[in-house]
Amino acid sequence: MAGGSVGRTAYGRGVPWGDALLSAIAAVSWALIGMTGVAALGLHLLRADSAGSLGPMTAAVVALGAGGSVSPSGDMSAFGLTGAEAASAIDIAPLGVSLVGALLLSWFFLRSLRAAGVVVSLAELLVRAGAVAVLFVAMLGGLAWAGHDVITIDGGALRSPDKLEIPGVGDVGGLLPDRIGDLVEAEAAVGFTVDTGPTLLGGLGWCAGVLLLAVLASRRTPLPLNWGFVHRSVRPAVSAVVSVLLIAVAAGWAAAVFASLRDDHPGRIFGAALLGAPNGVWVGVGVGLFVPFDGQASGILTYVLPDPVDRLLASGEPGSVTLARLAELDGRVWLLGVAAALMTLLAGVFAAVRTPVSGGARRFVGGCAVRLGVVTGVALAVLARVTVVSVDAGLSVLGVDAVGAALELRGDVVVAGLVGVGWGVGAGALGAVLAWVSGAAGKGASRLAVGGGGGNGSGSGNGGSGASGPYAPRPSYRAPNPDTNPYLRRPEG
Repeated sequence: MAGGSVGRTAYGRGVPWGDALLSAIAAVSWALIGMTGVAALGLHLLRADSAGSLGPMTAAVVALGAGGSVSPSGDMSAFGLTGAEAASAIDIAPLGVSLVGALLLSWFFLRSLRAAGVVVSLAELLVRAGAVAVLFVAMLGGLAWAGHDVITIDGGALRSPDKLEIPGVGDVGGLLPDRIGDLVEAEAAVGFTVDTGPTLLGGLGWCAGVLLLAVLASRRTPLPLNWGFVHRSVRPAVSAVVSVLLIAVAAGWAAAVFASLRDDHPGRIFGAALLGAPNGVWVGVGVGLFVPFDGQASGILTYVLPDPVDRLLASGEPGSVTLARLAELDGRVWLLGVAAALMTLLAGVFAAVRTPVSGGARRFVGGCAVRLGVVTGVALAVLARVTVVSVDAGLSVLGVDAVGAALELRGDVVVAGLVGVGWGVGAGALGAVLAWVSGAAGKGASRLAVGGGGGNGSGSGNGGSGASGPYAPRPSYRAPNPDTNPYLRRPEG
């Protein structure tokens, strides 16, 4: 164990300050390296670096992926806009960047905890998590400092606005308003700036949320004493929901690879998938489970929406994006609902297999249903919040329309939570019944859940993970025989 320690815990182990600092450096470094790599590669494949420097763009995208905020800035007077009229807004998280960072940060953080043994003191857990959070926020401050750039728009390049070809989109000259003609001979310096304060605060919240989710989802990581209920009741359901959401993202990336084989610009598909595949997949999961979304799109940003969402919002007026309305435009959309329902059922089966059996079938099924219902409700509410898209790239605010490009998509967080509870209860009950009938119930329970590691009692399982020891002995393969076991012989006399 590296480093010294201050104070002793209840387990005779000091708080490993040195080891906590080294593991925090490794976790934060690898997480930011992964996020930076994904952001830079995605932007390059999308050819975004042709409009400005790749370094500041990458820093801004990483800041957005870590819960930060980016504001466009610059001189918009050439557009005839001044003051509040020239304000723009960007509220979108590239969840592909966020997911890579979260996975790397979680893996290194949990790996450091597993060295503590069967249990870890609450003081050590807080020290390790605090070191990661403080270092992450400090590094994010550096990105906020680097994440700003200015791009000069030359009006002479827009001398022929009647025809403007964009690869992969086509002729969008007809979408440009007449004011573009006034930009000939004019130049406008526009750019973006990472908001330091909101970015540091958002990064702290993002890091804390990732570490909390990692601790709740990891079934083989030690916890403080008397936290055994987390092993037995919370972690099976949380890990099941996290598993199916990651499987859904993997399916989205696979679909992007398949789509690129038939496209003239495969690099752009790869870039979009790297940055935003989780955004689209998790919005699809919500829509498939009948979570309502409110959407609006106008201008060139309509082309970034998949079919039939683009047709539904093509009018530019606010509208509700639901599974039924999309199915009116394309009947194949109902398959999205079937896939989302099967994904939820898979989460129910995972939770039942990973939950140690205690009591009879009715108690087991009811417990799995309630726990998965709570976790699924929280998960859908969080997804509805993190998948919010609000982009006003066309400087269209306060009734002034300069270019006419805007996109907004928001899910109802409260309704998403209630819908998730309903789906979770149903899928948890059905999954538990299937696991019980097939004999798979509790077969995948972790050793800590079956043996009550770190808890105030031990759960009983019908197979579990085969945890053994003085407090949870492994069942014998044959009946005890006093003739061959001297410990079972009664003393004479």
